[in-house]
Amino acid sequence: MRVALFVTCLVDFVRPTIGFAAVKLLEAAGCTVEVPRAQTCCGQPAYNSGDRETAMAIARQVLDAFEGYDHVVAPSGSCAGMLRRHYPQVFADEPAVLPRVQQLAARSWELVSFLVDICGMQAVRARWERRVTYHDACSGLRELGVKDQPRRLLASVDGLTLRELPGAETCCGFGGMFCVKYPDISDKMVSDKQADIVKTGAEAVLAGDLGCLLNIAGKLHRHGARLEVRHVAEVLAGMTEEVPPIGVPR
Repeated sequence: MRVALFVTCLVDFVRPTIGFAAVKLLEAAGCTVEVPRAQTCCGQPAYNSGDRETAMAIARQVLDAFEGYDHVVAPSGSCAGMLRRHYPQVFADEPAVLPRVQQLAARSWELVSFLVDICGMQAVRARWERRVTYHDACSGLRELGVKDQPRRLLASVDGLTLRELPGAETCCGFGGMFCVKYPDISDKMVSDKQADIVKTGAEAVLAGDLGCLLNIAGKLHRHGARLEVRHVAEVLAGMTEEVPPIGVPR
């Protein structure tokens, strides 16, 4: 199975280890992984800002870069949701391009859901002795149905204990442009989220979207909470020793 990795902007610029973890997991699932060098942003910031023209221009670049692969996989429910759910909306009035868009959408996936639902992965070979809690990022949960899949694989990590987070499905307040447009509301949401995380008594918080994790890590740090913050792919790939937690300087 020939798979193209959609790295995402945040992973590329902020946390490349997540991309390497994704490759490791996909190869363990039997996939041949390629990373198209011509890939760019998925166009979500422009789309969410109402700039349809720019979003379409970016999406056309993505269409060209990811042509011909069996599947396109992103370590982000947000970006995968853009490709799978929103691209067809962006090109709804472009009948000449829409079939290509629909084909791309049908073969685009969030990483962990792809591993479980498409590759049939049931367990990973990793060990991490931590009490962890898990935040369900909005796009993966609501647009792509990512909920049980990460929990299934985390259950196979030796030494790991999952403590469910009260309000796990409640937004952290990041929401891409939302945190810029409505900073006061966003800050209240992430403040509530960090308080719920601390109450679990967990040593680490995981999620599948780096935007959420950066937001949560910043608030935890400002409140003096000493929890590790990590992308779930790093834990599942057994790469927790190779890079510090998110928000901790190298």
